[in-house]
Amino acid sequence: MKKITSVLLLILSLAMLIPMMTIGTAASSAYQTYTYSIDGSALYSPDAYSPEEALTYVEMGLPQDMKDPKDLITDKEGNIYIADSGNNQILILNRYFEYQACITTFQNSAGNNDKFSLPEGVFVTDTSIWVCDTGNSRLIEFDKKTREFKQILDAPESQLFDANAAYKPVAMAIDQYGRIYVVSSSTNQGIIVMNSEGEFVGFIGAQAVTISAWEILWRNFQTEAQRKLTYGKTSVVYNNIAITDDGFIYVTTAGIEEGSVSGAIRGKSKDGKYMPVKLLNPSGDEIMRRNGFWPPAGEIDIFGFTGSEISGVSTVVDVAAGPEKTWSIVDTKREKIYTYDFNGNLLFAFGDTGTMLGSIANVGAIAYQGNKMIILDAGSNSIIIYDRTEYGDLLVQAIAAENSLDYDFAIECWKKVLQRNSNFDAAYVGIGNAMYRSADYGEALEYYESAYDTENWSEAYKMVRKEWMSVWFLPIVAIIIVLIVAIIKFLGWAAKVNKRVATDGKERKAFGHELLYGFYVIFHPFDGFYDLKHEHRGSVRASLVFIALTVVAFFYQGIGQGYVMNPTGNTTTIWAQAISVLVPLFLFVLANWCLTTLMEGEGSFKDIFIASSYSLMPLILLVIPATLGSNWVSTTEVAIVEMVTTIAFIWVALLLFFGTMITHDYSLFKNLITIIGTIVAMAFIVFLVLLFSMLLAKLVGLVSNIITEIQYRV
Repeated sequence: MKKITSVLLLILSLAMLIPMMTIGTAASSAYQTYTYSIDGSALYSPDAYSPEEALTYVEMGLPQDMKDPKDLITDKEGNIYIADSGNNQILILNRYFEYQACITTFQNSAGNNDKFSLPEGVFVTDTSIWVCDTGNSRLIEFDKKTREFKQILDAPESQLFDANAAYKPVAMAIDQYGRIYVVSSSTNQGIIVMNSEGEFVGFIGAQAVTISAWEILWRNFQTEAQRKLTYGKTSVVYNNIAITDDGFIYVTTAGIEEGSVSGAIRGKSKDGKYMPVKLLNPSGDEIMRRNGFWPPAGEIDIFGFTGSEISGVSTVVDVAAGPEKTWSIVDTKREKIYTYDFNGNLLFAFGDTGTMLGSIANVGAIAYQGNKMIILDAGSNSIIIYDRTEYGDLLVQAIAAENSLDYDFAIECWKKVLQRNSNFDAAYVGIGNAMYRSADYGEALEYYESAYDTENWSEAYKMVRKEWMSVWFLPIVAIIIVLIVAIIKFLGWAAKVNKRVATDGKERKAFGHELLYGFYVIFHPFDGFYDLKHEHRGSVRASLVFIALTVVAFFYQGIGQGYVMNPTGNTTTIWAQAISVLVPLFLFVLANWCLTTLMEGEGSFKDIFIASSYSLMPLILLVIPATLGSNWVSTTEVAIVEMVTTIAFIWVALLLFFGTMITHDYSLFKNLITIIGTIVAMAFIVFLVLLFSMLLAKLVGLVSNIITEIQYRV
């Protein structure tokens, strides 16, 4: 009985250890898969690909170890072709990664023995194997079945080629019509295009030259000879190429000036001008969709804010077209792989250096083989095979459903993705897109909001607004007309009251009259500010009301903006807005009073305060309606709301300028100098306050330390 009990306890203990072993295995992954949120924060996700094995030349059955391998590609049957540059050969493996043959020497068309010199690229069609024989500046075609030599294409002849630049083909691709696209490491005019006979057709996709604003300005002061030297600045070269089944061309470059790339990333540019990867059509037009939160350029955390020790933009060296119009690029600076869908959404990123299975020493090339991703590790002269996980399968299924217009199944797949990764914003967007295409616009809005996708949200909102307006159009028009008439009537009534108070010296200037006079000031600043000071048409109590209403206006703006202007739902407090209004206003009044006292200004501190407070009225009148209107606009209409707010600030600035001039009885030029001096004085006051605060903090710390020391000694 005791033996049976001991055996049962042992089995129970082992059963309890199994989950711990599983957790330990998962936690010891060689890398962390992640995406990026709209604010640039890394969002961890399940692995879309897990490392299956890393194969050296021994496991692959190669005759010798690879030496400086440069390129890797697969064909439709899953066979693998490697450009083993250091050994001057092309290696051929079957779909099971078993060595089949290599191409080293061959008989050329003249019947002479020939060989490669540092081949850096390989491409495979249904019938041929093409090799970029870089050292010999030529392309060589072999029969795919027999591996026999077929033809050599030397450097294309054309007057368009730079006579001083050598022809060094490093990568190539061929479309379904037989057009040949060649990347030459020494050609900065773009991708070389040849027909199937090797005749030069032209260049496509030349990279734009990076010229700073300073360089543009400096050229205006240069001599003709100096301009010729600076105009010699040329575009960068591409380093790799991949082609899709429908003939679109992905090209990569690592030569764009880093500041231009980082600026495009930070600005979330949708233009491919300074992007390290582009998608070209056969005509060379850049057609890549960049509808994700961030432009597809590799790493977004280019400053290492999330703890990465590596900073700077990605060094992209290869690109591969994946399943369902997905595509991947490799970053040799971080040894990472970034995979995107056709719309430019980052699906996942993974990879890292190290010694564990799945780590990469020096990523050289990437290719797809069915459900597998193959990485050529030039650092360890091996290939690393990653198998797609269940999570990765769900991503592909969801994208496939979208591509086939099966929106119900797409929603089902994306929801399964969210069950495994609730941080994946692209899944919310995918569900929103599917619902939008199914005309379920209201539900689509909710999913777009979950991903902070303002652009797609706007498209769905336009449809919701269109449906709503079809019902409520006439009542809304009537309300708008009534409001316009009411505003006109009110302004007319206010003008009559202000005129009556000004002409009838016996009528008592009540608090209401002081408030109404603000409408006269903002439309007639010269007469208004003059009477504000000399006729005492304003007061401190009315000024305080205007300040309070300005604070309320900004508080409402902080909590009441529409989704497109505040997608993350940030809020504010009344105290924060009070500080944001009172501090600048007080600094302006104080600095202006201090300065104008020395410059023969006629306005007192009270006069400046009242004039400045009355100048705030446009903010009250325009910020609140603009905030209310922001709840009815899409992203394409946000500029209207921003324009109204901008007009309010410009109006206030003009009122402050003319109010100061009238209050102090300055000329236009003298007032301009005074305003500039006031701004400088405001900065100086802030500096003094900060300096005093620091000194006071140090003094308090010193006294505290002395008291502590005395207590310790006693």
